[in-house]
Amino acid sequence: MSEHGGRNAQSTQSTQSTQSTQAGDALVDVKDLSVSFMTDAGPIKAIDGVDFVIPRKTVVGVVGESGSGKSVTARSIIRLLPETATTGGAIYLRADDDGDGVDVLTMSVRDLQRMRGDAAAMVFQEPNSVLNPVYTIGWQIEEGLRAHGLTDKKQLRAKSIEILDKVGIPDAATRVDYYPHQFSGGQKQRIVIAMALVLNPGLILADEPTTALDVTVQAEILDLLRLARDEFGASVLIITHNMGVVADIADQVVVMYRGHVVEQGSVDQIFYDPQADYTKRLLAAVPRIGQRLVVRDAAGDVIERKVDWRAEPVVVKAEHMDITYPGRFMQPDFKAVDDVSFEIHRSEVLGLVGESGSGKSTTGRAIAGLQRISGGSLDVLGMEMKGFKERRFKPLREQIGFVFQDPGSSFDPLMTILENVAEPLIVHGRYRTAAQARQYVGELLEMVQLPRTYMNRFPHELSGGQRQRASLARALALKPSLLIADEPTSALDVSVQAKVLELFKTLQAEIGFACLFITHDLAVVDMLADRIMVMHKGRIVEHGDSSQIMRHPSDPYTKKLLASLPVPDPREQAAHREELHELLAKEA
Repeated sequence: MSEHGGRNAQSTQSTQSTQSTQAGDALVDVKDLSVSFMTDAGPIKAIDGVDFVIPRKTVVGVVGESGSGKSVTARSIIRLLPETATTGGAIYLRADDDGDGVDVLTMSVRDLQRMRGDAAAMVFQEPNSVLNPVYTIGWQIEEGLRAHGLTDKKQLRAKSIEILDKVGIPDAATRVDYYPHQFSGGQKQRIVIAMALVLNPGLILADEPTTALDVTVQAEILDLLRLARDEFGASVLIITHNMGVVADIADQVVVMYRGHVVEQGSVDQIFYDPQADYTKRLLAAVPRIGQRLVVRDAAGDVIERKVDWRAEPVVVKAEHMDITYPGRFMQPDFKAVDDVSFEIHRSEVLGLVGESGSGKSTTGRAIAGLQRISGGSLDVLGMEMKGFKERRFKPLREQIGFVFQDPGSSFDPLMTILENVAEPLIVHGRYRTAAQARQYVGELLEMVQLPRTYMNRFPHELSGGQRQRASLARALALKPSLLIADEPTSALDVSVQAKVLELFKTLQAEIGFACLFITHDLAVVDMLADRIMVMHKGRIVEHGDSSQIMRHPSDPYTKKLLASLPVPDPREQAAHREELHELLAKEA
């Protein structure tokens, strides 16, 4: 037997041994699970023959692209499926150490209600969809306790404050009476985790709990889930498309593709000795610091810009720019952007990174004329933006494209893709109707690698990656000189993200537009940007060439951002996490 073959066989035997051990001490045992949904076009099978176990006091990561069945699998464990769902197989939940377990799929409604929250609880991806805006967070945490028989008001409040304190909400005794809108996105995610932990369940199901969160907040949420395992003794099933998150927190990994489990094993085995081709492709698509994106044409030749951006003219110049939001209801004014200066050259990609609330999107909106500046100077394509008149700026708008973070919300759901993409062409007088623009829109869609037939579809009929490509086509419809991309890949799967980034790089090299690329993903911006600006609390704290910022950061905030970014390598990430904790300890 060859050395390679022996190593693979040894790895497979190790994985089988691990799974056998897990099955003996499994909190959850999923056996031959299948889930179908009834639609007007007939039944659609979302899950087909899925088998895996969740051991006690273990974090299991479930990874795969959108549509692979990850969320359906997790929801099946506590039977949170719509009435149109038909299930097969069995899901044994062993709440007691000595019990044989009960099949969740055959539980009575009463037993199911008792099990939810008590034995298993779910943390959803979007906390705003879970938290009720008209009730205090204390009342909402108490609601779960009341549903399970606790009625004493003092005890209810004490338990709510205690769990909020454990999940790191500052001044919990006071903020227990706050409403959801009075918390940041990361704090709301902590509150949702507190709601899941308050009854001390044995299983936490976390569905994309860190998607679209800043890397620093993401690191805090992962520490919190680690706390659920280590301090509360819970098992955690975390669903994610971020392989760095899996490397950071998971003990075991389940890889899903199109409703099937294609591979499962220990985190080391999956990352260092993957067996399935799909797992290898998934890992290869993960962006890494220091990995520049290289794109090639059909002949295999590298696609590069034909000009040196440093020698190109400046298209955006900010000097000591301020943007202030006026206070309301006796509140003081808020300075979102404070004394910011920078330039963007034609054909250059300038990356703008920082946490939510740092002023990134406000800066991008100001360049697009969607936000007024209150101080300093901002010159965009030769026009001063301080006190500008809309009538004078309108002709310049067609030279500025904008790619929004969520194309689903920026597209009109009642209009076809043809009508959505053609809209800027009609507004600026290039065509009178969408029908007249049909040929050109078809060419735009082909340019972003979407079939022409997609013109007749509505936005909800496209996947996330397809909608983002259509959004890019709309932004480039008027052949802009300047493109502002605001978090264009934050909610995409890594494989879809890789395709969108390759497309972006190709188009930027061919068209030569200047670009402000706004993101909180440092690995993505390192792949694309020529220069990087780091923004913190409205100010630019560091600014320089991409390689300089990523490899030799000088500002403590930049160092914290880099240390917070999860690395798709379990051993390297363990050291990375220690470095972050040391930096945070110095801050404290």
